[in-house]
Amino acid sequence: MPEISTHILMGHGSGGEMMRNLIEELFLPHFGQPFPGGTADSAVLPVSSLLPVFTTDSYVVDPVLFPGGNIGTIAICGTVNDLAVTGANARFISAGFIIEEGLPLATLREIVVTMAEEADKAGVKIVTGDTKVVEKGKADKLFINTTGIGYMEERHFHIHRAGNAGPGDLIIINGYIGDHSIAVLSARESLMLTTPAISDCSSLGGMIGEVLDNSDGIHWMRDVTRGGLASVACELAASKDYGVKLLEPFIPVRDPVRSACEMLGYDPLYLANEGKVIMVVAREEADKVLGIMKNHPLGTRAAIIGELTGLHPGTVVLQTAIGGSRILQPLAGEQLPRIC
Repeated sequence: MPEISTHILMGHGSGGEMMRNLIEELFLPHFGQPFPGGTADSAVLPVSSLLPVFTTDSYVVDPVLFPGGNIGTIAICGTVNDLAVTGANARFISAGFIIEEGLPLATLREIVVTMAEEADKAGVKIVTGDTKVVEKGKADKLFINTTGIGYMEERHFHIHRAGNAGPGDLIIINGYIGDHSIAVLSARESLMLTTPAISDCSSLGGMIGEVLDNSDGIHWMRDVTRGGLASVACELAASKDYGVKLLEPFIPVRDPVRSACEMLGYDPLYLANEGKVIMVVAREEADKVLGIMKNHPLGTRAAIIGELTGLHPGTVVLQTAIGGSRILQPLAGEQLPRIC
């Protein structure tokens, strides 16, 4: 492949030959052209009789490369997961890049390659995109915006609204919390942890699909990203006629993450994740769902961590490891900036 240059230049965003070279020599070889039509600014997508689901998000991670992933990994995984937790099957993604002048081309290539690999693994196609270059100092290396489209079976429509959720339902998470935040923080601040933290960046569509194919007992799902488990639980309980009880002893937290939190004053319940989902499940289906998760590589440490209750409506209560209880509030302010 001809070398474009070693660093991003303003001309790469000019709309002229340098930009065309960047697209043809970097983006297209990895993202491809899944549908006929060349490099037009729009993709014509096949029509589905299923319910369309649409999401968009922007990613501003610092640093852009970290243990277990990079900003491109999060861009694909985050978009796929936002669709998957509604009950939809992610199909198509657009990718918009805002690149700071001076970004090493090798860094951009690593991110693009990772995005292509993650999209292929998740079964989604990157079908259109955009590239802009801004002057040095006007951005922080690289920002990515993604939009995703998926399709949902009508029988799953209730999931995104928690329409069937109620007291007695159990809450399941697919594994350890807090890994992503500590991995990003350790990379940013060059922390020398005894056991390095690795981000949990993962596309959850495959695991969630297996659960939905084998159980009709899923009443609500949400990916546990910014704000952490506590904030997602508060979202579930907000303005509802039921409360949420979480059981601290059963919430999976790795020892290195717990140690880092104790040293830095963080609460694992408020740390961001990029490969975790909580599901509200009918009690009679919980063991089946837990078994499906545990048999999937992304759910080997799945656990039942709480339940919906008729007590304290609209409130999340944590039953602590020492037998007490405390009320959890949504994250106030920004505990750990620039993690997704």
